[in-house]
Amino acid sequence: MFKIARQVLRAGIVTEAPPDPDETLRAAAEHVQRELLETLGRALAIRHVDAGSCNGCELEIHALSNPYYNLEGLGIRFVASPRHADMLLVTGPVTRNMELALKRTFEAVPDPKLVVALGDCTGCGGIFGRGYAITGSVAEVIPVDVLVPGCPPAPLEILRGILTAVRAPQSRVKTP
Repeated sequence: MFKIARQVLRAGIVTEAPPDPDETLRAAAEHVQRELLETLGRALAIRHVDAGSCNGCELEIHALSNPYYNLEGLGIRFVASPRHADMLLVTGPVTRNMELALKRTFEAVPDPKLVVALGDCTGCGGIFGRGYAITGSVAEVIPVDVLVPGCPPAPLEILRGILTAVRAPQSRVKTP
């Protein structure tokens, strides 16, 4: 024990200097915040609904909350209730068990509501295809504003899809 403590004291703090702040990233984040406030007048509240996915898209959604993407810092947050949401973020093909729940969640979101469908599964069934347990794509159950392709889509593509929906909420089914 003392041997390790002596070695630590002799070596001192062994780290590298932190990188210089990147002003282009700071400017981009400020631009996104300003655009959200101009378009919505407040922060964007998202309700995530897993309609029957493999959880690949969920892992990428969780990556948006890490310090690299810093979704909360951009003024975008996830909420537990659809009544507090501005947008639905749907993953997976719609299973028969989730069809009614997805419709009810969509109806509970106050107008104007936005819907972003994430991943190949939400558009065509993806790896699940069409089977006895699958109702179909999200667009067959509720209206979709933006479809983000990929299996799973990268966090940056998810963020682009969210911003595409915020910028042009009047048209349905766009791909960023």
